[in-house]
Order: sequence, then C-alpha cells, then structure tokens
Amino acid sequence: MDNAVKRIRKKHEDRLQMLPEVIYTPESLLRHPLLLFRLMWRDLLASRELAWRLMVRDISAQYRQSVLGFAWAFLPPIVMAAGFTLANDAKVINVGVTDFPYPVYVMFSTALWQTFVEALNGPVQAVTVAKPMLARVNFPREAIILAKLGEVFFNFAIKLILIAAFFIWFRVPVSWTVILAPVALIHLILLGTFIGTLLSPLGILYQDVSKGLTMVTGFWLFLTPVIYPLPTSGTFGLLVKLNPVTPLLVTTRELATTGVISNAYGFWIVSAITLVGLLLTWVAFRLAMPFVIERVSS
Repeated sequence: MDNAVKRIRKKHEDRLQMLPEVIYTPESLLRHPLLLFRLMWRDLLASRELAWRLMVRDISAQYRQSVLGFAWAFLPPIVMAAGFTLANDAKVINVGVTDFPYPVYVMFSTALWQTFVEALNGPVQAVTVAKPMLARVNFPREAIILAKLGEVFFNFAIKLILIAAFFIWFRVPVSWTVILAPVALIHLILLGTFIGTLLSPLGILYQDVSKGLTMVTGFWLFLTPVIYPLPTSGTFGLLVKLNPVTPLLVTTRELATTGVISNAYGFWIVSAITLVGLLLTWVAFRLAMPFVIERVSS
C-alpha cells in the first residue's frame, strides 16, 4: 500500500509542477477565500485516484476478512425487521398503521438508517485508521473522506438487492417518484458525511468520539421514524420532527413508495443546511488537519 501511495504522490507532485506556483505564508488562507477554494477544488480532483484505491482496499478487506462476507450488508435490516415484526404481531409494541406491509417498512427504513450511520461514522473511522499515513505522507486528505463516501454507496447498492426482493415478495406498489428517491438518499448520506467530517479531527485526538457516536446513534435511532410511523402530536412527536434525519429519511421512503411527500419544506430546509454545512466543514477540515496531525505526531 505504501508503494501505491508513493506512486500516486509522485503523480500528484508532477501535476502540481504544471500548476502556478503557490507560496505558503503564515497568513491564514481565510483572508483569501478565492485562493482557498481554488486549492480545495484542485486537491479534490487530484485525490480521485487515491480515493478509488483506498475504497477498493477497504471494501476488499471488509468482506474478505469475514466468513459471511456480503451477508453482513443484509443481516442487520433482516434481523431488525424480523424482531420488530414479531414484537408487533405479539402486541408487545403498537407501532400503528404504516403505508405498506410492516416487515418491508422496517427493513427499508433500517437500511436507510444504517446507510446514514455508515456515512456518519465513516470519516471518523477513516482518519483514525489513516493516522500513521497522515503523519508520514503528504497527500490530499479529501481522498480519505471520498473513499469512505464511495464505500457507503457501495454498501447501499448491495442492500438495494434486498430492498427490491422485499418489495417484489410483498407486492409493494412503487410510484414513478422512485426515480427521485436517489436525490433524497444522497442528501441523507451527505448529512451523515457532514457531521462525521466535522467530528473527524477530534476523532484523531480523542477515542471518546468513536465511543460516543455509538452511544448517540443508538439513542438517535429511537428519535427517528424507522420502526414506527411519523408521530403527529405530543412532545415525542415534536422531538422526532426536530430530528434533522427525519425529513430526509422519510422523504426518501415516501419517494420510493407512495410518492406523496409529507414534509417537503422540512426536507429542503435540512438539505440546504447540510450542503452549506458540508462546505464550511470542508474548509474547517482542511485548516484543522495540519495542526491535528502535528499534535499526534509529536
């Protein structure tokens, strides 16, 4: 892997030689936003090849070092769907009426939630694992985030096979709006990436971040309409509506099934915050990482 990184680094340096000379000074790049964004865009383009190699390596390692392999992409949604369906049938819980058969509802919603959690944890895990490489090799840090983002999309593509099978088995009607569902799904993934990238510099410094995310996402799940329909009243209903994941996940689910969007306004508000926040987080990530790497290397 080190040889591959060195080759990519050499190609990156050759490309940089053809670009205008950049002079580094103690002055913050925030004073020159156009130059900062130009450098960010340049590094984003330059990181594509490395991001692809890192993604292929991580996906191969993830499934090669497992007995069940790709089955791990299917098991969590299936287990959760089976568990909550049995609990609902036994009247242990009362989730109310869903727009389509409950097993499909839970399985589909769980797949969307799991995808969000993977996008959230991905940047933190990636920078933590790449800590030695970050300290020794100078390369565009965006490659690490892009690699994890590609891994999230790959894992969801596998889950999509299970989702399609459940839809066919339970004869769930699909609206023409299903072609728009990937747009809402991308926004859901970007929300997780935004939060994960924001936390990633702290994740290098403190292991508490990774442990805290596991605890927070476990509680967060029950504030998201994954195993129950969207509540319309009460304090709990208000908390669920204020949850930023709710409009993105619900809209993705509605576009793929009924085609009736219950909260388009909330979807676009959260999407706008996500896109702006992701851009600002990218800037903060670039500015913070040199200091973080210096600290962990000392």
